[in-house]
Amino acid sequence: MTTVAQRTVRWHRPLLVLTAAMALLALVAAVGLVTDDRILVGAPIWAKPFKFAVSFALYALTLAWMLSVLPRRSRVGEWAGTVIVAVSFVEMAIITAQTVRGHRSHFNDTNPLDSRLWSIMGASIMVLFVAHLVIAVVALRRRIPDRVAAAAIRWGLLLSLLGLMVAWPMVMPNQATPAEALSGAHAVGVRDGGPGLPLLGWSTTGGDLRIGHFVGLHGLQAMPLLALLLTRRARFGEAVSARLITVAGVAYAGITLLTTWQALRGQPLLRPDALTLAALAGLVAVTAIGVRWAQTLK
Repeated sequence: MTTVAQRTVRWHRPLLVLTAAMALLALVAAVGLVTDDRILVGAPIWAKPFKFAVSFALYALTLAWMLSVLPRRSRVGEWAGTVIVAVSFVEMAIITAQTVRGHRSHFNDTNPLDSRLWSIMGASIMVLFVAHLVIAVVALRRRIPDRVAAAAIRWGLLLSLLGLMVAWPMVMPNQATPAEALSGAHAVGVRDGGPGLPLLGWSTTGGDLRIGHFVGLHGLQAMPLLALLLTRRARFGEAVSARLITVAGVAYAGITLLTTWQALRGQPLLRPDALTLAALAGLVAVTAIGVRWAQTLK
């Protein structure tokens, strides 16, 4: 990872612009959290733009680094990155505008304008998914000399794709009451906006599909951070570290799917039943075996 870091000179400028813009928006939203006492769907109205701005800033910065690590420029990957920047600005512009108006940005079919804005957001996310997939394919096809960095980048991109995919049940009609003019919901078994965990807002009384979505998306940062830890702090060789990244990637995907499955069953994250705990124990056991395999394989 050190060698790779020294070569990261071709940063994707549009993604860096998006990073800076989202950092600025996060500051604006933070001020809104302090000065605007409006509540929307059970949470401070500026909480959503704040969380989304922080998430997009981390996402854009990580993607910019990943594209810079590729041994040769990829025009396809860079174009895909630019597309992601464009649709991200569209997404955040709508979220911010709806916040100012005091309206829901997600799942909102209350009136023609809200419905149209929600449709644009849905289309933007689909475009972002395809563009992200293009970058993942580019990273899988390119030979990255540093095996640890290669494993971290590829697993990070794949896990964030999984995080996007597990969000799809949120837009299923059976998650919301038609009378509320909503086209989806993140809570399962309870209404959106009920009691939730501090800051995150995840439901404490029912399932919440945002959990698996959040976990999966941030695999994009988790895998490179683990790679950095393995190369800077641990005394494993390159081959062992790369295998450990693979084991961690599989385990991380398992956690993403497990939390999504738990939510789909209407179960709060902190109140797992015996079946969920058994699945978690099985995942931990398989991961432990994988770690042992990674360290002993010649």
